[in-house]
Amino acid sequence: MKILVPVKRAIDYNVKVRVKPDCTGVDLANTKMAINPFCEIAVEEAVRLKEKGQATEVVVVSVGDKACQEQIRTALALGADRGIQIETSASLDSLQIAKLLSKVVEQETPDLVILGKQSIDSDNNQTGQMLAALCDLPQGTFASEVVVEDGKAKVTREVDGGLQTVCLSLPAIVTTDLRLNEPRYASLPNIMKAKRKPLDVKAAEDFGVALSSNVEVIKVTPPAQREGGIKVDSVAQLVDKLKNEAKVIS
Repeated sequence: MKILVPVKRAIDYNVKVRVKPDCTGVDLANTKMAINPFCEIAVEEAVRLKEKGQATEVVVVSVGDKACQEQIRTALALGADRGIQIETSASLDSLQIAKLLSKVVEQETPDLVILGKQSIDSDNNQTGQMLAALCDLPQGTFASEVVVEDGKAKVTREVDGGLQTVCLSLPAIVTTDLRLNEPRYASLPNIMKAKRKPLDVKAAEDFGVALSSNVEVIKVTPPAQREGGIKVDSVAQLVDKLKNEAKVIS
């Protein structure tokens, strides 16, 4: 069984995000970047399936400029077998990414595609669903458990009302939730070995996908500064402030 894992380069979740002075976007200068946490969970799940003997190859793919090779190499150090970079400097939306990934699925013919349910920068939660629609494959989103057996994937999903289990015929698309697993750390020997693993670079233009985004970012602003809390002397004072200052009751 071959598993394809798309990964995204994103700001490290420990970094405090800064907005550009002109509010045109996020300031990435000298900012630490990493694999999107949900994508890292997807890599871990694919590697675990390989360690169980249920997968024979784990292929990692990322869309972006040369800098995203760092995240591909990290995924290779975590246990993936080879990487693919779809090279483009364009800022693409979820649909363009899904279209490019659908071409990779067509070429690689994986039995299972595992990707993060969303990225922590744009937070769209769209690419997996769009990819499943474009490839006409069954999908299991927000997975907290994945069991592969007898040519099927049993996916336990986290939904508003609790848990839902779906059974998917392979090939299929699965998107990962936070509680699926805890990713491992890449050891130094594996980091060195990852440098020798194959990484193919392909131009995005060669896939025949229109790379002009349909989404335009108008303005990016930081969240409003939170004010400090206060103590009140009585219930009456609390009600008064909730009514006249916070205006959350009438």
